[in-house]
Order: sequence, then C-alpha cells, then structure tokens
Amino acid sequence: MTKSVTFPSTNEELMVHETVFAPGLLDGKVVFVSGGGSGIGRATAWLSARLGATVIVGGRTEEKLLKVTDSINAQDGLSAYYQTLDVRDRGQVEAAFEEIYRVHDGVDILVNSAGGQFPQPSIDYTEKGWHSVINTNLYGTWNMMDAAAKRWKQAEKSGSIINIVVVGQGLHGVAHTAAARAGVVTFSEKASVEWAPLNIRVNCIAPGAIRTEGWEVYPESARALYPKTNPLMRAGSPWEIAEAVIFLAGPGGKFINGETLVIDGGGQHWGEIWTTNKPDYYIEASRLWDSSEGSDE
Repeated sequence: MTKSVTFPSTNEELMVHETVFAPGLLDGKVVFVSGGGSGIGRATAWLSARLGATVIVGGRTEEKLLKVTDSINAQDGLSAYYQTLDVRDRGQVEAAFEEIYRVHDGVDILVNSAGGQFPQPSIDYTEKGWHSVINTNLYGTWNMMDAAAKRWKQAEKSGSIINIVVVGQGLHGVAHTAAARAGVVTFSEKASVEWAPLNIRVNCIAPGAIRTEGWEVYPESARALYPKTNPLMRAGSPWEIAEAVIFLAGPGGKFINGETLVIDGGGQHWGEIWTTNKPDYYIEASRLWDSSEGSDE
C-alpha cells in the first residue's frame, strides 16, 4: 500500500515547513545554489535562508529565480539574490562568481543542483541530445566546482561543495544523465582528496524518486510506479534532499568528505526505476519470476 506523505511544494509552504535544524545554523554564511529556481535547488535555497544564510540562486530563467528570491526577501530577516547563468557556459559562470564576490565577498557553500535530462531509450539518442545532457550535468558541474575552488584557494578560505547526482542502481531510460553524473561522482571523490589540504570538502547526494516539477517530463504510466521503487513505498521530496544538503555542507558534516549519500528510501537494495515505460521484454520476465514459470524445476 502506497503511503501518502505531505511535503511543501510552493514558496508559501517552504516558508513555514518544519525543519530538524536550529535557527541560525548558517548565520553569516553565503550559499550559492545552481538550479535554484525549482525542485531540490529551490527547497535548498529556502532552507538555507531560513537558517540564516545569504542565498544566491542561479539558473537560466530569470522569472523563476525572481519568484524564489522575492518570496524569500518578503520574510523578515531573510536574504536572497539571483544570478542568471547557464552552467554550460564558462564565461557566464565566471561572471556570476565575480559578481557574487564583488557584492558578498565570497561563497561558503556551493550546491550544484542544476541539471537536466529527458527520458529516452539510449539507442535513440542523437549526438545533439547526448552532448546537451553531458554538457549540463558533467561540464556544467565542473565549471561551477572549478570556479569556486580556485577562488577559495586564492583567498585561503575553506569551502564546501555538494553535487546533486542520481542513484547509480536501477535507473533506466536516462543513461546519458547517469553517465554524466557518474563522472561527477568520480571527479568529486578525487577532488575531495586533492582539495582537502585547501580545506575544501566535496560530497555528493544521489536522490532516488523525488517528486518535483521535473516529473512531468516522464510518462504518467512510469510516474505512477515510482512510489513502488523502494521499500518505503513512497516518493521522496525536495525538502528531504535539502535537509541532507545542509547536514553534509554545514557543521554536522565537517568530517564527511568524498562521500555520496544515497537518499532513495532503500531503493538501491530493492528494485529498479524505469523513467520510460518498462519494455515488454522485462515485463514478461518479471511475470515468469513471480509465477515461478521460469524455474528449471
């Protein structure tokens, strides 16, 4: 039986939703969140601001960013700004960091939540589609990480990076983004060692089935099965991922480095996620398994 759990999905709900963290946890910190106009990025921006941080949300669509920052700034004591940028464009990334350092004198926490993909069988990818996903999820993340790390090194200041990736097990129909995010995980692991002498921590979070605005790109028949992809029998929420981001990036995670935290309700130990409809070939195999008709006995 699928469990019904209510989570915040609007700016108004994100403003007041209960959190496990104490007020003031991020006082004096500057948090830069790419992909901050929606989903996990928006929830992370709200939570960071409510915990006392000055938040900068980045993304390509100014209208979405404005809705987030205007809502945050409407609350007494909260502070948010936005930077329009395409993380694939190194020049735009550099310009965004220059502006942030000019106005705020630095960044303490970088959350790379920007990304994108489309569900499609891997045999049907076009060269353009492949490059678009790889450039956004892999090169875009590296652009942000590199720009932040170089500035922290130059200023001799510490920093924390959280990269939002994807679960590595059972995620079918988005092989391009899985490949890109696997590259992010591997680079993060290596960078976490090389950058440790600079007091820069690098960690990743791998969400499973999370209910965001992005669900709409997947077939309705596939979305309907998402709650059954983990033993908790429900989808997760951006807020749950945001709280994990704050734990890893903030003082609670100060001895955690080079890790990938999987947040999927136990799905990696349970089953599979098809972002496209499951092919008949595998549906029939599942039926044979369930009925024991495939047994050699």
